Amino acid sequence: TMGDRIVVMRDGIIQQIDTPQALYERPGNKFVAGFLGSPQMNFIDAVLKKADNYYVEFGAEATKTSKAVKYQVEVPAAKVTPELAKYVDKEVTLGIRPEALHDDQMFLSNASTGVVDATVEITEMMGAETYLYLVCAGVSLTARVDPRSTARPQDEIKIALDPNKIHLFDKETEETIIN
Repeated sequence: TMGDRIVVMRDGIIQQIDTPQALYERPGNKFVAGFLGSPQMNFIDAVLKKADNYYVEFGAEATKTSKAVKYQVEVPAAKVTPELAKYVDKEVTLGIRPEALHDDQMFLSNASTGVVDATVEITEMMGAETYLYLVCAGVSLTARVDPRSTARPQDEIKIALDPNKIHLFDKETEETIIN
């Protein structure tokens, strides 16, 4: 983070060269996205869908003991590219950084998409922020929230994923589809 430009390598192969901020905000692949940031980016197996707009869908299938829980996050118009069309109805990896998960009422009440139910497993007070370790539809997530958060272990809470901060990665190649 002190350099003007950083080279991210994996197994001796250059993955991406850019400024620290650009690497963080616009990773070229899933490896770079997971490598930068602490805690690291959350990754969720999802499927890209299209109705009126593009959206990603994730969640648990129905079992004998639980019903299906599906969540949707709309892809903002500013992130839509022509390349998205070839991923419709295909598995992708949804990436979202911990600071783009919100438990505050103001964000939740204004969210039109991407509000999910989660169970708090652990809370970790870090001084100026709190990390919430969550489980949502069988997926482990980490949220970086305000230290005044009232969430406690075993609480069932709502979390809003900021759709403007999502990343999509090709499931097979792990290359970035959208940032």
